[in-house]
Amino acid sequence: MANKTPVIIVSLVAISSAVWGGNKYLYARHHVVTDNAQVDGPLIPIASKLQAFVTEVRAIENQPVKAGDTLLVLDARDLDAKIAQAEADVEATLAMAGNGKHAGQLKAQLDAAEAMAAGTEATIASAQAALRKATADLERVRGLAAKQIVPAQQLDASQAAFDGAKAALDAAQRQRASATAQVAAAAAALDGADAKVAAARAVLGNLRVQRAWAVVTAPVDGVVARRMLEPGALTQPGQTAMMLVPSQDCWITANIKETRLGNVAVGDSVRFTVDGYGRHEFHGAVESLSPATGA
Repeated sequence: MANKTPVIIVSLVAISSAVWGGNKYLYARHHVVTDNAQVDGPLIPIASKLQAFVTEVRAIENQPVKAGDTLLVLDARDLDAKIAQAEADVEATLAMAGNGKHAGQLKAQLDAAEAMAAGTEATIASAQAALRKATADLERVRGLAAKQIVPAQQLDASQAAFDGAKAALDAAQRQRASATAQVAAAAAALDGADAKVAAARAVLGNLRVQRAWAVVTAPVDGVVARRMLEPGALTQPGQTAMMLVPSQDCWITANIKETRLGNVAVGDSVRFTVDGYGRHEFHGAVESLSPATGA
């Protein structure tokens, strides 16, 4: 009796192949399959906003990073010196203008000018009283001199007293005008000092913002794709130092035959594998279809 084992094996292989081929055919009729695909994602350029020398580059290519990780450190000694000067300017303007707890030099000058102006009012009141008395004395002595009751020397003395009292009043009034002008000038200087304080604080705030730019951090979780700068290089504002591929924002770009493209619609479910993850199966959905066609 001839050995039928080879025939049986061949028959089983043929049946298995037919079943496998039939399943693939039936699957292909209802599913669109392609192995012409790749993982894509946006590239985020990492750049500085300053012109400065690079002191540290803390990431290498293909290194995973977390949002907030330091990627680049720039030389900020010039900015530190400017910040120290700006802080001194703020303190100087505050010393002039004062703050909520302490009166400044200009406030003290305003208070002194107001006190001087108030003092001139008292001087004017005294001069006015002296002038009224001198006026009354002069009128009285004139009447007596006209009747030759008093000598001419007494009339001259009364006239001199009157002239002196009037001159004293005029001087006091000029002092009041000067003191009033000083009050106005001191008040204007104080208002100007408040503006100078605000300007000095704005300069300081701007410098501190620029100082923060000297440390460049990762905006999102991702992987460093390309590193383009090394320590010691002079970077310009907007110059790309490295590229970052986000970890969470990626997609699959699949190339499908035009004859099968009609069987694909936005929202269709998708199953796919990635070579780097072995046989692990991922699930997704069709997000968009390109209106263009490949070669």
